Amino acid sequence: MIVVGGEALIDLVPVAQPPGALLPRPGGGPYNTALALGRLGAEVAFCSRVSTDGFGETLLAGLRAAGVDLSLVQRGPEPTTLAVPSLAPDGSAAYGFYTQGTADRLFALPERLPAGARALALGTCSLVLEPGASAYEALLRREAGRGLLTLLDPNIRPALIADPEAYRSRFRSWLPYVSVLKLSEEDAQWLGGRPEDWLAAGASAVVLTRGAAGLTVRTRAGEEHRAAGVRVRVADTIGAGDTVNAALLHRLSGPGPVDWAAALAYAARAAAITCTRPGAEPPHAAELECVSAGPEARHE
Repeated sequence: MIVVGGEALIDLVPVAQPPGALLPRPGGGPYNTALALGRLGAEVAFCSRVSTDGFGETLLAGLRAAGVDLSLVQRGPEPTTLAVPSLAPDGSAAYGFYTQGTADRLFALPERLPAGARALALGTCSLVLEPGASAYEALLRREAGRGLLTLLDPNIRPALIADPEAYRSRFRSWLPYVSVLKLSEEDAQWLGGRPEDWLAAGASAVVLTRGAAGLTVRTRAGEEHRAAGVRVRVADTIGAGDTVNAALLHRLSGPGPVDWAAALAYAARAAAITCTRPGAEPPHAAELECVSAGPEARHE
């Protein structure tokens, strides 16, 4: 089983008509990752705290439909976090957030993960907003110590980070517990480092997403691989980076030796499909052979 920890929120996605209208869509980096894993056919559990309000019920219904195990989900009466993406002409998104007093930031460290857990993924807002951020950090350290494969996606949202230097320092303290650090070029620029720096600090592998230019990986064992981007007609890039997380976890957490070239190519195809749809709508496993042609996809 793959466990995904972190926030579930509602993206208020801009739509063309009527002008200025916002469409509520399930979202949050960890939520999207768990949803994508379920759709790809992985055994996956979501570990979070979700509101009992109507948005919270909608979020959980989406995960149930994808076959995601919800036994690790905590519930609370506080409201659901809201995110408002603004879309650039190329479909890339920037975000504003409404997080004050919301349910997901009150996440508490679970006593244990299921006995069959073999991988843990964490990232995005859940690693910033206290007190939940400290609980997720403790979960990362504990489960890495137990030998789980761990994936960390910082997925930097500058609007949420009050003290950038303190966050960068905290980020570096996580790296000895990270099997796969996945981040975008924008994340890397904001963090102010290079893959070789993060490998030296403890990460076992660093995957860098480069939008239309594809994905690269460098490992502490000296491997380097690249997968080209897949050309598709882009609706927006919301959830594309989360789909990369899911595809990598799906390929890397199984038995047998790691095939980085195949894992990166699989992730590039999956993320490209997500880019063809408004909002975070990752593909099902059967769709990965049917990527349509069009302008180049860009994903985080």
